[in-house]
Amino acid sequence: MILPLVEKPAGDGLRVICEIETTDGHRGFGMSGRWMAHGVAAAIKNDLLPVIKDMDIRDIEAIHGRLWPEITPRGIRAGAGMTALSCLDMAIWDAVGRATGRTVAQMFGGARKKVPVYVTFGFGVYNEDQLVQLARELADQGFGCLKVLVGVAKGGVAEDARRVKIVRDAVGDRVSIALDANESLSFDQAVRLCKMLDDTDIAFFEDPVRGNDARELADLRRMGRIPVAIGQFDGYASRFREWIEAGAIDIVMANSMYNGGFTETRRVAALSQIYNLPLSDAGGGGLFSLHHVAGFRNGTMLEMHLGNARLERALFTNAPEPENGFLAVPDGPGIGLDLNRDLMRDSLIKEV
Repeated sequence: MILPLVEKPAGDGLRVICEIETTDGHRGFGMSGRWMAHGVAAAIKNDLLPVIKDMDIRDIEAIHGRLWPEITPRGIRAGAGMTALSCLDMAIWDAVGRATGRTVAQMFGGARKKVPVYVTFGFGVYNEDQLVQLARELADQGFGCLKVLVGVAKGGVAEDARRVKIVRDAVGDRVSIALDANESLSFDQAVRLCKMLDDTDIAFFEDPVRGNDARELADLRRMGRIPVAIGQFDGYASRFREWIEAGAIDIVMANSMYNGGFTETRRVAALSQIYNLPLSDAGGGGLFSLHHVAGFRNGTMLEMHLGNARLERALFTNAPEPENGFLAVPDGPGIGLDLNRDLMRDSLIKEV
C-alpha cells in the first residue's frame, strides 16, 4: 500500500497480547482493544487462565462453559472481562489453527481468500483540504469505500454534512461513502444529518446514536433512509437479536476483540445468515476480523482504520498489504500473523 501524503493519526492506547502454549507445544495469540489494558491483562492472568489450564483447546464450548461464570455470572456482558475473554478466545482459535494447519477463516468455512476493504480516514483532525487530498489518494489506490467520521466537527452536524459532501465531490461516483458517529449523536442530530445528506448516496451509517438504542435506530432507519450498521463494542449474538427483532439494523458489524472472541462471532455470523443480513467488520479488529469476513459466505467488507493499520504493520512482521482495494487472508495457519517480538520487548509494560 502506498501511504497517503497526509499525516494520519497513529493507533493509540495500550494493547494486551495474550499468548498461550499447549502441553504439546502449540502456541496461539490474541490481542485486546485499546481500553482498560491493565484490567484485561489481570483478568486473563488471574481469573481466566487458571480455570482452563487443564483443558483441550479443541473443546471450545466446554472452555466457554468454564469461562462464562467467571466473566458474567448474571448475564451482563461488558467491560474488561469481556475484552479479556475475547483476547483469550482468539488465542485459543489461533492455537487450534496452527495445530491443524488451517487458517481461522478456513475453520469458519473458507468462503473466500480475499475481501474488499473500506478505509476509515475522515478523522476530525483533518481540515477540508486534507480530507479531499486523502480521499483522492485512497480512491486512486483502488479502495471502493471510504468512511468519514461525523459528530466530530466544531460546527455541529451542519459542518459534518459539509465535510461529507466535499468528499463525495472529490471522488465522484467511483467510490462509496460511509459515515461513523461512534455513538456520539442524539437521535435528533442523527435525523438532521441524514436529511442533509439525502442526496449524497451514503452506503451506511455506523453507530449513529448514543447507546445504539434499538427503538431509536429503528426510527432512524425509517426516517433517515440510510442503511444502519452496528455492533462494534456490544456486538454479541443476543444484542444483535434485539436489534434485528426491533428492525434496527441493516449491516451486522462484529468485532471479535470485544464481543467474546471468534467463538461469539461465529454465533453472530449464524444469526446474520438466518436473517439474510450482510456481515462486515468495524472497530479496529483489522487483521483479526479479516477471518470472519473471509470465512463466512455472507461476509462483505473489512475495515482498515488508518491508525490501527499503522500499529498492525509495526506489531506483525508479515502483515498483509491491500492490493487494488482487497486484502488477502495470510497463508499461515491460525490467524496467520507473526509477532514482532523485538517491538514487544521494547514496549512491554511490566505492571499487571
